[in-house]
Amino acid sequence: MLEPSGAQPSRGRWYVLLLISVMYLITYLDRVNISTAAPQISKDFGFDKVTMGFIFSAFVWAYAIFQVPGGWLSDRFGARRVLGGVVTYWSIMTAATAAAFSSVSFIVVRFLFGVGEAGAFPGATRAMQLWYPQGERGLVQGVTHSASRLGAALAPPIVVVIMHYLGWREVFYICGAIGLVWSAWWFISYRNLPEEHHLVNKAELERIRGLDDKGAIKPPPITKQADVPWGTLVSSPNMWAVMCAYFTYVYCLWIFLSWLPSYLYEARHFTMLKVGFLASLPLLAGVVGDTLGGVATDWLLKTTGSAKIGRRTVAIIGLLGCAACIVPAALTTSGYVAVACLTGALFFLEFTIGPSWAVPMDTGGKYSGTVSGMMNMAGNIGGALSPMVFGILVQYGNWQAPFIVAACLLVAGAAVWAFWLDPDRQILEA
Repeated sequence: MLEPSGAQPSRGRWYVLLLISVMYLITYLDRVNISTAAPQISKDFGFDKVTMGFIFSAFVWAYAIFQVPGGWLSDRFGARRVLGGVVTYWSIMTAATAAAFSSVSFIVVRFLFGVGEAGAFPGATRAMQLWYPQGERGLVQGVTHSASRLGAALAPPIVVVIMHYLGWREVFYICGAIGLVWSAWWFISYRNLPEEHHLVNKAELERIRGLDDKGAIKPPPITKQADVPWGTLVSSPNMWAVMCAYFTYVYCLWIFLSWLPSYLYEARHFTMLKVGFLASLPLLAGVVGDTLGGVATDWLLKTTGSAKIGRRTVAIIGLLGCAACIVPAALTTSGYVAVACLTGALFFLEFTIGPSWAVPMDTGGKYSGTVSGMMNMAGNIGGALSPMVFGILVQYGNWQAPFIVAACLLVAGAAVWAFWLDPDRQILEA
């Protein structure tokens, strides 16, 4: 029950932000741990680059395919049950990775793992739409995605230490256990609406919902939806623009999430101990980029009153900045210069996250979970292609080619933001 208003708004929504941020951290810890373990797994099973590329991609294909169902479930049934269920499921699949014994079994388990993780970000986006006003959405998306990149940054040193003392299979058992603990925490302490949470007082609810013309707190959005208007969504040019822009982002991101440790170890000839440290640097820079991009897009939105300026400007700067850094990273002869450039590249790439994930909340209305699921589905088709293309280009070409391809896609993504994607226009606008 809602507590009476006090002199100051309560901070219940920031507790919810902590809950969601920890989940985001776990998602990337679980999906990136295999990239650090990959050199040892390849050695134990004799997998070549193409095989490892397909193993990396198995997760992302499932993740892409099940984005829309994941978003629809959260729109329909609420994030409390959906997120609690999917995190429990994927944590079991994380642990099951340790039981893989061949390339086919790795591909199957990682695919099933991706099915579970697919519901995470669309479900969380629906939760954030219900818990935060528009002026805070870029910030909360930036913070939560910063947490996810922190999970990715923590993965290499954590995995190296566990592998050194216990072995690579124990990595997946430990990560799976962490997810099960979070699921219990979430189900006990989260509620689908701030109106239902004991940590939210009237003053905070006024800030979240706003006031109507009569000075009363606006009612919450409808939480149980009618059928999604799929025809309108699929035929919306703005929906396709959102999907195409995010495709270019995720394609580039998965270079860092899948092949970076192997690249540093095999192409730049760093020791595995150094790889555990150096592979974290770009991901830590991504943590900073996520937060700054979220702050910047909200500040521009409030200053200009235009989502088009606030979202578009930050995204374009991020994509072009990444392209400008990733090309010299590929071409330099110095391993340490390459790491420095890749660190700058991921900082700029992650600068785009705040506006990218704010757009489904701004333009998706009561179907924001479904809209974000479609965006993330398209993005992760790019993410699924990225590890396979990278492995093929390296196996039959060189280590530079994948980075040049990514840079070209980043420029194309910036053009989509500049000339096609309109953050001020509702996706379901007639």
